[in-house]
Amino acid sequence: MTETKQSGANRRIGYARVSTTRQDEAAQIAALSADGCDQIFHERISTRVAADKRQQLQACLAMLRPGDELVVAKLDRLGRTQVEVINCLHQLQEQGIHVRTLDGLINTAGLGKFAPVVVGMLSGLAEVERELIRERTQESIEHRRATGGNLGGRPRSYRPERAELVLNLKQKGLSLREIATATGLSKSAVGRITAAAAGAQA
Repeated sequence: MTETKQSGANRRIGYARVSTTRQDEAAQIAALSADGCDQIFHERISTRVAADKRQQLQACLAMLRPGDELVVAKLDRLGRTQVEVINCLHQLQEQGIHVRTLDGLINTAGLGKFAPVVVGMLSGLAEVERELIRERTQESIEHRRATGGNLGGRPRSYRPERAELVLNLKQKGLSLREIATATGLSKSAVGRITAAAAGAQA
């Protein structure tokens, strides 16, 4: 999806991306529009997807010509890893395309002949990697929450039906050892089930 204002020489092209978490690209699009971008590419796609598989990013890169400026909110929009971001910056630099971030981290147009050096040594890429890791972790948590997956902690070794059987046997007066023998669960698992039930009733 793209949004276009006008076209011309030395264009300012924007790219916005959000992951499949509870995010909206509207804020990035508005910021890029306010910055004067002639055209804005945007997409909602997981951080796990490699840069070369992001259709709108690839369409944006294919449109850029020497002298154009690519504007993104942050450098982490351009790739899922430091390597992808660095490669993208190097390729654009070699093509004579400038890159600028709205957060002020980089503006290669203002670096002149020093741009390649700065691109290669950009210390801020460490922050890019941390942000990508944080975003991927949040995506994973939300995916597991949405699909009923495990969110961490000790996994259950029993089905809900077996837990119900444990509680029924407990109500009949059987000991933890007897219940464990009857259900095939460990004594510790039986203890956790009965303790959890007691806590829920408290």
